[in-house]
Amino acid sequence: MSNAASNPQLTFLGHLEELRRRLGICLAVFLVTVGVSFTQIERIIRWLQHPVERFLPHFAYFSPTEPIIAYVKVSVLAGFILSMPVFLTQLWGFVRGGLTAQERSYGLAFIWWGSGLFVTGTAFGYYVLLPASLQVLLGIGRGYLEPMISIDQYLSFVTTLVFWCGVIFELPALIFLLAKVGIVTTAWLRQQRPYAVLILVTIAAIVTPTTDPVNLLLLSIPLIVLYELSILLIQLSVRRRPE
Repeated sequence: MSNAASNPQLTFLGHLEELRRRLGICLAVFLVTVGVSFTQIERIIRWLQHPVERFLPHFAYFSPTEPIIAYVKVSVLAGFILSMPVFLTQLWGFVRGGLTAQERSYGLAFIWWGSGLFVTGTAFGYYVLLPASLQVLLGIGRGYLEPMISIDQYLSFVTTLVFWCGVIFELPALIFLLAKVGIVTTAWLRQQRPYAVLILVTIAAIVTPTTDPVNLLLLSIPLIVLYELSILLIQLSVRRRPE
């Protein structure tokens, strides 16, 4: 086999090696941040308890292992959030080789913007969507039903809601990256707007823990705004690619 014929294989193996190395970095950083979060777990849990403290000043647990399982879950989520800048840095480093010099100049903005969007999403979930959801859920049967929620059930509920809010708030960063590599265009995004709105509302309905329209709108409207913002930013920053 000639060198020319073997070059694609070598390139493919090189990409696999780079991917393995970058995944290793992500895993190492993730484990460190999870460990650090675990050392501060009581402070984190008190912070997560704050929205429901007036309803539930204390949590229950129904098995000897339930508290430690809850602690691990929260530590993993906190570690993931703290590791997000490193994850995005490694992702950009992996895809930047196929981009032009102008497109590579957006790397730092992508990393910080993506991290900021994730933090914004988690903050929105914690400060806006979570209190509204708890007010509805804990108000059901008030007066003749006494809520008794285990620490694992509550923390699983909160961390799931906050995490997925952070993930879906990454929508502009994802669309921006797809536009940069030429997969989507502003014209295509506008054309798909009705389908995008339907998908975003469906995602909001899945993530929202209640079925009332208020909580659905609380998440649907920001997602639709983020979609429109993505189109505007791409139109302002992405250079038209040649056919």
